[in-house]
Amino acid sequence: MGAERVSITEEAAALLRSLRQEHGKPLMFHQSGGCCDGSAPMCYTQGTFLTGSADVLLGELTPGTPEPVPVWISRAQFEYWSHTHITIDVTVGRGAGFSIEGPTGHRFIIRSRLFTDEETQSLEPVRSG
Repeated sequence: MGAERVSITEEAAALLRSLRQEHGKPLMFHQSGGCCDGSAPMCYTQGTFLTGSADVLLGELTPGTPEPVPVWISRAQFEYWSHTHITIDVTVGRGAGFSIEGPTGHRFIIRSRLFTDEETQSLEPVRSG
């Protein structure tokens, strides 16, 4: 099995579990490129944001929700971040525009680090949306 491209902190997983319970639907993340809100991971109920051939699946998180939470990224942004491991975390503050955690007083953020040489060797290919 290859290295994981994405993970989640326990604090962010707890928020996802709360959001899943509140909304009653499976969740997903999309990380687009750009500035402002586009640089934050956006959390949606599945089906609210449609992915396509311009997106790639980084992985699926298992935060204790009834189903895995897929994490998508725009292909253009993936080109820049393909050499990094991404961790989804949470901090106090207003969430980004359409991200469903906005009213909670918290927002999801990205923490990243470079893959080790060994991790890079074991990465699985990504798939398009």
